[in-house]
Amino acid sequence: MRNTRIRAAALLLGPVLAATLLAGCGSGGDDGAITVNVGYQSKTINTVTAGTLLRDRGTFEAKLAELGAATGVTYRVEWKDFASGPPLTAQMLAGQVDIGSMGDAPLLVNGSKTRDHADVASALIAVTGYNLRGSLNQVVVPRDSPASTLADLRGEVVSTSVGSAAHGMLATGLSAAGLTLEDVKLLGQDPPVGASALQGAQVAALAQFVPWPQTLVFDGKARLLYDGGSAEIPTFHGVVAGKRFGEQHPAVVQAFLAAQRETTDYLNANPLEAAQRVAEITGIPAEVVYLYNGPNGLVSFDPTIKQPLVEALGSLLPFLQSLGALADLDLGRFVDDSHLRALYGADYDLARDSTAAPSPLAGTDPVCGGVADDPATASEVWFAGQDGTTVTRTPACLLRLVAERGGDLRAAYVPDAGTGLRIFATAATWVHDPAAAPEERLRPFAVAADARAYADSRPGSTVLEYADALRAR
Repeated sequence: MRNTRIRAAALLLGPVLAATLLAGCGSGGDDGAITVNVGYQSKTINTVTAGTLLRDRGTFEAKLAELGAATGVTYRVEWKDFASGPPLTAQMLAGQVDIGSMGDAPLLVNGSKTRDHADVASALIAVTGYNLRGSLNQVVVPRDSPASTLADLRGEVVSTSVGSAAHGMLATGLSAAGLTLEDVKLLGQDPPVGASALQGAQVAALAQFVPWPQTLVFDGKARLLYDGGSAEIPTFHGVVAGKRFGEQHPAVVQAFLAAQRETTDYLNANPLEAAQRVAEITGIPAEVVYLYNGPNGLVSFDPTIKQPLVEALGSLLPFLQSLGALADLDLGRFVDDSHLRALYGADYDLARDSTAAPSPLAGTDPVCGGVADDPATASEVWFAGQDGTTVTRTPACLLRLVAERGGDLRAAYVPDAGTGLRIFATAATWVHDPAAAPEERLRPFAVAADARAYADSRPGSTVLEYADALRAR
């Protein structure tokens, strides 16, 4: 346990430069300009509305230009890209980042590590994207792995980011399977290192967060073993800002959140276009980005700080404390939605309390007919050379469309028959149920074990791979 704590501290905080807290944030240069230092994670597509996409669209700079025209102050933005939350927190401690975005576990570490330093003490001021089930954290294994459940990982090497929400998801999932973290050989690795280790057969499984598990699934290098949504503990990414910076430059924080809100609205209104642009910038396949950021995707983009997300932080806090990663943190003081309330006005409470899909999937089914708008069955296909996507009422209708149309398929998205989780149709395990209605006889599952359990409960049902399901349409 002691070694785990050492690894947790190292991975969660990185090379912390806390000995000297520099006073460079939000400070004026020789020309009197105010520099705003923004930390973000370009590869973490759950934070694009406060990072990659926000930067690309220049919305924050435009807001600051408007502010400067009114105040006579010149503002500059310095964008700083990080691989994960811990090094971003280290730079906040060093006074080199004013506003930053990261996942829920790093957010808690950020709040705990900065709280005793008045110059850089931080507050959670907004959310970027969330999943109320927790499906942004998943465990994948090589496609030829004999494992069918988490219980099959006993004694095996599992890669994860120690102290992350994915690490917590793994602990929760193992507990439900009758195991503990001590029953596996935990290897603390950053996501890209762990992904390489899985492909190189150096680890038996990878427990990680968006977008690493599904990138491996899309590339045909892995299959889903366990979805974090099984525990139904929400997970999210959010935005932190220095409290003193917010007090000294409230208009700048307001400008940032206004820009984030506009970027969020753009993404929700133009999900395919936004996914393709994020893919161009980051190198992550557009098909993977769209799985998360598209209609009925795994990520709901909404800046408001919803109560279930705050409660999820409270659930995650004891786990991080058990690792020795942080001390106690007063969430009532850390969570600050005052800037959002000023931005939204009287509409804030209504927006905060809503958990409706900000980008619902809907359209007319060209093969089965009717309107496809039921999130439990509505499916979507993206053909190569097609400007947009096509929606079908059910996964079975999607298979019919793919078979009838032919041609190259970029991606096909279907909801898991049991959970509604958006998954790649080509990576799903399918069940043919002859007793079901014609348009519901083929049902997809993200996890093979779930498909087999469903088939066992339906006499005459058979479990199929995608190619066989396509022929059985």
